[in-house]
Amino acid sequence: MASRRIRKKPIGQINVVPYIDVMLVLLVIFMITAPLLTEGVKVKLPQADAKTITPKDIAPLVVTVDAHGDLHLASGAAQSVALDAESLMVRVAATLQLNPKTPVYVRGDRNVAYGKVVTVMAMLQQAGVSGVGLLTEPVGKR
Repeated sequence: MASRRIRKKPIGQINVVPYIDVMLVLLVIFMITAPLLTEGVKVKLPQADAKTITPKDIAPLVVTVDAHGDLHLASGAAQSVALDAESLMVRVAATLQLNPKTPVYVRGDRNVAYGKVVTVMAMLQQAGVSGVGLLTEPVGKR
């Protein structure tokens, strides 16, 4: 009786279990850190008894002047980006060229000099903004 030698064929499959484990760990990490990234720039807004702004279909541009006088720009729900004055004007002008009805709001920290906020509003006017809204906190929120 002749014994036949059985050859094993190589398995052509990749073991994906370790990759799934890594993806689940990354998913958990992103789920935990995502809410922490939405805060943006910390500013202490002045309090005022003002009318609440009703949301519109167009995502607003929000220019923030922090306590140090640095400028930040956020568009809609996007993360705010630190910019210098010239870059801010260019971005705002480009956004307004695409959609002239885009609302523009200024968030000025309560500890920043009044002149800095007025300067930012003048820059926005030069960039083509026809009206600027000032954001505040409701009275008694703090």
